[in-house]
Amino acid sequence: MIINGLQKTTLLDYPTKVAATVFFGGCNFRCPFCHNMNLVLHPEEALSLSEEEVLAFLKSRQGILDGVCITGGEPTLQKDLPAFIGKIKDLGYAVKLDTNGTNPKMLSNLISGGLLDHVAMDIKTAPDHYPKVCGLTDPHLASVRESVSILLTSDVSYEFRTTVVKEYHTEEVMLLIGEWIRGAASYYLQSYKDAEFVPDHTLHPCEKEVLLHYVELLKPYVRSVSLRGVD
Repeated sequence: MIINGLQKTTLLDYPTKVAATVFFGGCNFRCPFCHNMNLVLHPEEALSLSEEEVLAFLKSRQGILDGVCITGGEPTLQKDLPAFIGKIKDLGYAVKLDTNGTNPKMLSNLISGGLLDHVAMDIKTAPDHYPKVCGLTDPHLASVRESVSILLTSDVSYEFRTTVVKEYHTEEVMLLIGEWIRGAASYYLQSYKDAEFVPDHTLHPCEKEVLLHYVELLKPYVRSVSLRGVD
């Protein structure tokens, strides 16, 4: 197992926890607004850490850190992920998984195995718009739908989240998302921000007023909907 990044302390990636974030390279999406595209396309050029190095660091921070966020890229592409998370849990950490939902079998196994304390699943857009927003003709939509259903019916703590891009996320699209995830516990809207490794620098964030309008539109569908990372 090759790990492509380690943020040693974060107060943002795992809300309510002082955490470390572990990054895995590779992804089966090609979202034009992805800020980690260097990890998606060229993980071999990124920092390379062994499992043993990361676990040794986490062991040295017991009592200081509360949790570990597993992110990417798309971490569920790693077949050894359950065993790795199990070792993190053995150190006493809460574990949060960030995922695009394309591997429902892995997601289900991690939940049923008691390996996850929180799941954050990206809802890229309304279902029919996935090919455009994910940069693929076949965006694994059946698998994504299955992962949504797993979380909606699971006892695990979870949230859905969408990075809102002006060119992709219209009022109509947001209402379709609301219908899709109706009854969800938590849904967060994050504003798109341009960054070094974003593939398409012609994209734009939505104005805060628009995002607040979307929050109001979605309240009838989701138990808790709010903005995150918006000034």
